[in-house]
Formats: sequence, structure tokens, C-alpha cells
Amino acid sequence: MRISPVRHVLCVLALPLLLLQAAPAWSASSSKAFEEAMSQGGLKKISVKGIELVYAKPGATLASYKRVKIDPVQVSFHKSWDPNKTGSTLKLNSAEREEILNGVAKLVQEEFAREIQGKSGYQLTEESGDDVLRVKINIVNLYVSAPDSGNSPGRSRTYVASAGEMTLVAELFDSKSGDVIARVVDRREARTTGRMSLSSGSYNQDEARSIAAAWARILRKALDNAHGIAAKG
Repeated sequence: MRISPVRHVLCVLALPLLLLQAAPAWSASSSKAFEEAMSQGGLKKISVKGIELVYAKPGATLASYKRVKIDPVQVSFHKSWDPNKTGSTLKLNSAEREEILNGVAKLVQEEFAREIQGKSGYQLTEESGDDVLRVKINIVNLYVSAPDSGNSPGRSRTYVASAGEMTLVAELFDSKSGDVIARVVDRREARTTGRMSLSSGSYNQDEARSIAAAWARILRKALDNAHGIAAKG
């Protein structure tokens, strides 16, 4: 997977909540607003391997968190995403668009849950508590190169070099106090093999799962490091 600079996201971080909205261009004023929003609450920019942009609370640690509460994942399309159905001049209807959004939200939620509960065995919970890390995940700027059109009459095959892209916008909270520990922004594209591949629903889902799993793995490793657990892949 290729990770591109965060400025290519071309988004503005709205205050006071961490919500990305598409902007027509990246200007000095939007960049300043973005940085102010990311640092809100006294957060400072830090470097995390594999993530484009991270702001964290100085001195904060994940060492006290043994359980994780993951909010329902929210997903939104890129403002320019408006593909036609494969093999048809008809555009995707609202139900089909909603199905894509719900499908991506579900698989992202599943991959984070699987990774968190997997190798290191952190417990998922719906509760708040002193040992509970709350994770809020938004997937924005979702762009699906060629969504599956099902069994539409006259369907033609569509070949793509990449399944698309999506951007993670996440916040980590202390679930008891509600204090923000970190804010994260990271844009990723599906793998580009250098050759055209036949697009299908399963192909798109596999690529999205791969991206989501990579993000979840970074969070799990951060928890492991805080707890002094040896790297587990």
C-alpha cells in the first residue's frame, strides 16, 4: 500500500470536533485551521511509523488501558465520487450507496475488533472505566474505483489498477474522563500492482479489509509497546 502526504487529502478539520470536510484546495488558512483543530486540548504533533499525521497529549501513555471501547465506525464518500454502475449508464441509487457505506463501516469495525482481541488479547467492552480506551473512527473521502453492480442486465467487465482509497480520521479518548489522548489522520490507497485487475465486490472488500487491518495493527502495537509486550507481528 502506498501512503501519500496528508496534504493530498485536501480537507479542513472542523472545530471543535474532529470532522473532515472536503475543500476545493489547500490554502494557508485551511492548513492553519487544520493544525489548530488537531492540536486542540494541548495535543502536540508526534511521529508514528506508518501514520501520516498524529497529535498526542504530552506525557500521555496507553499503559493503563487493558480494555478498548470502539465507537460505531462512520463512513463518508469523497465529494467527487460519483461512478456509474458497471456496464450501465445508470448511477448507483441511494440504497446502493448506503450499502457500500455500511459495508465499509462493518468491515473496518470487524478488523479493529479482530486485531485488538487477537494476538495480545485486549478485551472489547461497551463500558467506560479507568482501564478503558475509547476509540472513535471515521472513514472519510472513500473512493471506490469500480463498485460491483451485482447482476445487472447487460453488465460488462470492468478492470481497474486500484480498488480506490480512503482516509482514517480517529481519536483516542480516556473513556472515564473524556480527555482526548491522540488524534490521527492517515490516507491510504489500495494496492497498485502495475496491472489491471477485474473489479468485483469481493476485490474491493479485500482491499478495504487490508487497509483497515493495517491501521488496527498499528493501534494494537501501540498498546503492546505501552504494556511492554514483545512485538507479535
